[in-house]
Amino acid sequence: MTVFIASLFLPKTIHFTLPGTPPRGSRSEKPQPNPRPAPPERQPSLFQPPSITPPHTPTDEKKPSGLFTNEDGLRVHIPTTTAIGEDGVRAPADRSSPTWGGRLDQPMSRANSPPPPSLIQKARNLHQKAKEMGRAGITQPRTLDRSESHERVFAHANWKIVNADQGNGGLRNAAEAASREGKVGDCTWVGTLGMPTDALQGTQQLQDIQDKLATEHDMLSVCPSDKDFDGHYSHFCKQILWPVFHYQIPDNPKSKAYEDHSWKYYVNVNQAFADVIVKNWKRGDVVWVHDYHLLLVPGMVRKKLPEAKICFFLHVAFPSSEVFRCLAVRKQLLEGMLGANLIGFQIHEYTRHFLQTCSRLLSAEATPDGLQLEDRFVDVVNLPIGIDPVSLSQHREEDEVKRWLDTMRERYAGKKLIVARDKLDHVRGVRQKLLSYELFLNKNPEWRDKVVLIQVALSTSEKSELDATVSDIVTRVNSSWANLAYQPVVYLKQDIDYAQYLALLSVADALMITSQREGMNLTSHEYLFCQDGKISEKKHGSLILSEFTGTSSLFGGNELSVNPWDYRACADAIKKALEMGDEEKEMRWTKLYEAVNHHTGSHWFSEILARLDVVYEQQHRHDQTSVPRLSLNTLVQQYNRTERRLFILDFEGTLVSWGPVNQIIPVSPQRTLDVLNDLLLDDRNTIYVMSGRRPEELDRLFRRVPNLGLIAENGCFLRDCGSTEWTEMADADQIRSWKDSVRGILTYYIERTPGAEIEDRRCSLIFHYKSAEDYESATRQALDCASHINDACEDQRVHAIPMEGCVLVEPLDWTKSTAAQRIFSDLRDRMAPDATHTSPVDFLMVVGDGREDEKVFKWANGLGEEGLVEEVVTVSLGTRNTEATATMTQGVSGVLMALQRLGSIA
Repeated sequence: MTVFIASLFLPKTIHFTLPGTPPRGSRSEKPQPNPRPAPPERQPSLFQPPSITPPHTPTDEKKPSGLFTNEDGLRVHIPTTTAIGEDGVRAPADRSSPTWGGRLDQPMSRANSPPPPSLIQKARNLHQKAKEMGRAGITQPRTLDRSESHERVFAHANWKIVNADQGNGGLRNAAEAASREGKVGDCTWVGTLGMPTDALQGTQQLQDIQDKLATEHDMLSVCPSDKDFDGHYSHFCKQILWPVFHYQIPDNPKSKAYEDHSWKYYVNVNQAFADVIVKNWKRGDVVWVHDYHLLLVPGMVRKKLPEAKICFFLHVAFPSSEVFRCLAVRKQLLEGMLGANLIGFQIHEYTRHFLQTCSRLLSAEATPDGLQLEDRFVDVVNLPIGIDPVSLSQHREEDEVKRWLDTMRERYAGKKLIVARDKLDHVRGVRQKLLSYELFLNKNPEWRDKVVLIQVALSTSEKSELDATVSDIVTRVNSSWANLAYQPVVYLKQDIDYAQYLALLSVADALMITSQREGMNLTSHEYLFCQDGKISEKKHGSLILSEFTGTSSLFGGNELSVNPWDYRACADAIKKALEMGDEEKEMRWTKLYEAVNHHTGSHWFSEILARLDVVYEQQHRHDQTSVPRLSLNTLVQQYNRTERRLFILDFEGTLVSWGPVNQIIPVSPQRTLDVLNDLLLDDRNTIYVMSGRRPEELDRLFRRVPNLGLIAENGCFLRDCGSTEWTEMADADQIRSWKDSVRGILTYYIERTPGAEIEDRRCSLIFHYKSAEDYESATRQALDCASHINDACEDQRVHAIPMEGCVLVEPLDWTKSTAAQRIFSDLRDRMAPDATHTSPVDFLMVVGDGREDEKVFKWANGLGEEGLVEEVVTVSLGTRNTEATATMTQGVSGVLMALQRLGSIA
């Protein structure tokens, strides 16, 4: 079995050595036809040798941006012998434009411009866009020819495979840790090379690269056109999906969410991934797709490989339905994700948002375990990713880390250090952090020469107002309180090397993270691990963490949780972090450290795959096409060899053909009554009929079957066999309480849906809209209503279920399954004390056709598996996947025929 790990970027990329050029990092490099920024003399550093003053801040150097930088906040350590040049400097990239590519050792992208926002503006914008991209193909054809000639060199240049410095670092580290610990077998990565490939298309060079990656590194490369990738990543992913997934609603003039033309490029890249997976898949293989770049891949693979075992995991946040519904292609994205057997999220909040969104936009039935679609079930789980402590420990022992530790201790002796490392975009909350720090210094003058905030900011691909705003704040703070010996903010608008990063985390007194929304933030995990005192004195520093990060939900309040928009609270948190006593710091750190050690990357990786195996087996076993047809001959044999028989039969759609419970039955179903009476002639048979109807309705329908037991309103009322009295199973006070809350919500939507009405049952409420004047509009209102109720009334143990033409609101604690359990329990209590039997029943048959019958099937099957009932027969008449052990395609007539056959047995 092979696990295909599909992620946008492979862990490896290609380094080309161009003919006639010196090695990477050499200072004698000749100018290229299109000049690009020269590499710095050494790796960017916050701390020069002790004799040199640290760089003044803010800096305004043009540094490599974050087009390919990691989005999970986790550093990818690149050994200097591979992806780093001989002088320790990674190749710089010109990221002033959003075009893919730009490294000196890789081809340039041929995506000559971003897609224009409209066809009308295309001609007007073409020249300006070409200038921004460093290309003037329309007005200066000779430059374009020169560039193309330069790119053709790559088709014959020497090359080697090196570690990539872009991609999902958390995923990569987790996979390596799981492999190292023997928790996973064969893994094959599927992804792009992280560089433009148009210059290599159709060449033997590209084929050789792909062959070597596949044979020596178990990596399948996806090579979309430069234009497709640029539209997919730079435009649809970064300008539409990323903002929306992080709660930046596209309702302002600067938003580019209107540029729906980039959608086709997103589809093309996702299809390219799916094609590579389908081509290499073998029966038994696992397909694991990662993150928002590839939302469509599960559905595309499912279409070609219906039997495939597919998992999808979203590493970023999933927004609430109100935000997600702003996307024009919202249904396509959800349907793509639902091609998976298992969908994973970081925390419960994102899982709940996804379930509500699917229920609201796709009319899918959401359950605590996942989504019930028309023909199958999709499991949805939340399991947070973590770091790799083993690898991190090894890197911390390196001499370079220890050297930087000594440098920092000397440079900041007597100072408290607050550290931060963030990408410089609005989501990360850098502006809020600096304003809070400024407020802290204003309110607490005694700390002005005793604390330093070190902010590492990874630049983004475009100059933004945020960049200027942050620089202004830093300048203002430093100009207010800095002196020759003190600088309150050290701000570097570029990344630092890995050794400095680990040393910085180890020496810090506090880490401050003020993200406005973030999937996890593994920097906080690395910080806590580096505070254990193994390579420096025990700091047990405080963690100031935004409540809007996924990590916040794991730490149980032992961090200093803050709202980034509450500057006063953030300033107070800084003061508390600096003044906290050693005992409290150690207590908090110990609990945080335990959480980090439990939620490791290896644990996450193996748990997800183990859960996928379980849910795949369950889904396959419950698939309607996999469940065998009921064998009447086998049923008769089971019936004949038993003495104590219990039948629990659904009414609507099973014993009679009438559907909705709000329809009035004009006459009694005579054939059904006759079949039930025949079965009850045998004293060894006990029969209960379950229905969603009111007790009085069932009394009228079955008044001529006196020994019949009844279950009304889906388990809220129970009438025992031979009795005329009903037992109310539900708690009347609790029902009254949630009804008052729900009725107000239903009234709100009734007023906005002409023709709709509310039906008030004893234990449930039904929003009927089948007779609404505008059915399509009413359907949208009904889905919003169900989502609203499920969100607002979750704590009251009630849920709303969208159905055809109505929304049913009923309690979670009283169902057909709880009624069936009560019946079985009562039968056992009535057994004679000296009975030789251990169970009151040795034959149990449950027949149903609806989603509310599935819990009864599961309960009955459990009795058989535990050996409490000798013969258990569960039969489903529906077309969806089912918990039942048999299906029947003849519908109501088939059920009556089978029961009639049993009733005729003497």
